[in-house]
Amino acid sequence: MAQTARKQPPGRIKIMQALRLLLEQEGFDAITTAEIARVAGVTEGLIYKYFKDKRDLLYQVLEEMFEGVILRIRTRMDRETDTFLRLYAFIDETVLVYATQHVFARIILIEVRSLPDFFTSRAYECVRIYSRMLQNVLEDGISEGLIRKDIDVRFLRDTLLGAIEHTCLWGVLFHREMDVQGVAEQLLRFVSEGIRPSV
Repeated sequence: MAQTARKQPPGRIKIMQALRLLLEQEGFDAITTAEIARVAGVTEGLIYKYFKDKRDLLYQVLEEMFEGVILRIRTRMDRETDTFLRLYAFIDETVLVYATQHVFARIILIEVRSLPDFFTSRAYECVRIYSRMLQNVLEDGISEGLIRKDIDVRFLRDTLLGAIEHTCLWGVLFHREMDVQGVAEQLLRFVSEGIRPSV
């Protein structure tokens, strides 16, 4: 996990904040280390003291942001005991994050998907934790008899994650406002009607 538990050097913080600021205005490939250094108010060489390269910086920014997202979703889910309310909390909070945290959404939905080394990075471990949170809810639903036992839980997890991402992608790409509650309710209805056991 990122260095959130201990004090980080001011230069490192400034560099990460600079990349986040620049990502609000342009794509990652268009951003240079010289720009990052200028916005951060540091020398370009300092970037390489804390990060292997620009891509490593991107992954560490994503990791730090994703840790906050995971905590936010987990806190919301922990307030619920009903399986479908916990599932709704996961969906609703994820859509809300995509709708309001534009830099995070841009990085996770657009910037890193085509980068092979992302899938071996520490940032990808956050993706695993996040998807496991959803899988745990679905497994609870199956064990409680609320979700059909004949559906592969990983297939169901990936289908739901894909539906959330695809639904939110256009809003992220074109900076469109999203009806968070409406989207979350439709996604839950779409999934729940197909996974409940027949009476």
